[in-house]
Amino acid sequence: MKFLDHLEEWLITFLMAAATLIIFVAVVHRYAASASIPGLQDWLLTINLSWAQELPIIMFVWMAKFGAAYGVRTGIHVGVDVLINRLDDKMRGKFIVFGLLSGALFTGIVGTLGAQFVWENGAHHAFLSLAGMPVGDIPEGPTTPDLEWPTWMVYSAIPLGTSLMCFRFLQVLVNFLKTGELPHHDHGHVDGLDEETVAEEINAYSLDDNLHMHDLKHTMVGDNRRTHSVPTDPDRRKDDLGGEPK
Repeated sequence: MKFLDHLEEWLITFLMAAATLIIFVAVVHRYAASASIPGLQDWLLTINLSWAQELPIIMFVWMAKFGAAYGVRTGIHVGVDVLINRLDDKMRGKFIVFGLLSGALFTGIVGTLGAQFVWENGAHHAFLSLAGMPVGDIPEGPTTPDLEWPTWMVYSAIPLGTSLMCFRFLQVLVNFLKTGELPHHDHGHVDGLDEETVAEEINAYSLDDNLHMHDLKHTMVGDNRRTHSVPTDPDRRKDDLGGEPK
C-alpha cells in the first residue's frame, strides 16, 4: 500500500512540474522568437512548439484525476458538514459512513462508464492490434489535434483516476469503521521545514467552529453538552477535555 501511495504522489508531482516547465519554455520561446535578433530569431522559428499547449492540458487533466484520489486519502477535500458536526457520535458516524459509501458508489459508476467509453473509443482496436488479432470493423478511434495521440490514451485518466478515487473512499471507510478516525490534513504544515515546539498542540478535530471535519475518535470542545446515552471512553474525554463529562 505504501508503494501505491508513493506512486500516486510521484505521478502528481511529475505531472505538475513537467507541465509547468513546458508552459514556461513555450512562453519564453514565443517572446524570444518575436524579438528581431538576427540568427536567434531564425533558429527559434525552426523549433516547433505547437504541441506545448495541448500536452500541459492533458497533463493537468491527469494530475487533477489522481490528485482527487490523493485528496480523499489525505482528507483535503472541502466538505459541508455544519449540520453533521452538531449530531451526536452515533448519528454522525452513520452520516459519515453514508457519505463515504456514496462517494465510492459515484466514483465507481463514473470509473465503470469511463472504462467503457475508453474501450469503445479506440482502446479495443489498439489492444487487438497489439495482440496481432483481427480487428474487423472495430473503429480505430480519433487522435488529438497537435500531438496526434489516440484519444483513448488521454481519456484513460477518467477510469484510472476515478477508480483509484473509489478505492480511496473504501480505504477511508474501512479505517473509519476500525478506528473511528478520518484522515486529516494540516494546511499549516510544510514538508521539509523543521517544526517548532509549541506549548500546546491544537487538534483540528476538537475545534467546535463548524469549519473543521469531526470524526468519532476526537471530542469537540464543549462536547460535554451532549445528552445522548452513547457510552463514551473516559480516557478519550480525559485526553481531549481534561476531565470527565458532566
